[in-house]
Amino acid sequence: MSHLTKIELEINDLNALKNTCNRLGFKFLENQKTYKWFGKFMGDSPLPEGLSISDLGKCHHAISAPNCSYEIGVVKQGNKFVLLWDYWHSGGLDKKIGTNGGKLKQAYTIEKAKWEATKKGYSCTEHKTEKGIQLRIRL
Repeated sequence: MSHLTKIELEINDLNALKNTCNRLGFKFLENQKTYKWFGKFMGDSPLPEGLSISDLGKCHHAISAPNCSYEIGVVKQGNKFVLLWDYWHSGGLDKKIGTNGGKLKQAYTIEKAKWEATKKGYSCTEHKTEKGIQLRIRL
């Protein structure tokens, strides 16, 4: 059964997304035009905004996670990218990327912040804490 949704995260930096994939042990599949999902829209969940049924499964790049049968589609919409995935548990992605993509969102945010800080000449260090990740940015 297909349960396709969009991860509520605006991607405007593919390099940060690639670094996110490395950080999480995922593979960024550059220029892959389809992503693996159930393959048939069942109509039991709303379509992601701006997409039609014929758009499902198509992408500009894809992301694969170890031991998952489904992939994440990286779809260009205007000058940004959105991430589409089938969250049905048999695809395995739900455990890898977290509820609503939470692990993926956190990792992308860290990578993007580190990239922006480094670009401006700041140094960055990160530490794992009991509450998550602490990122320190210094001149």
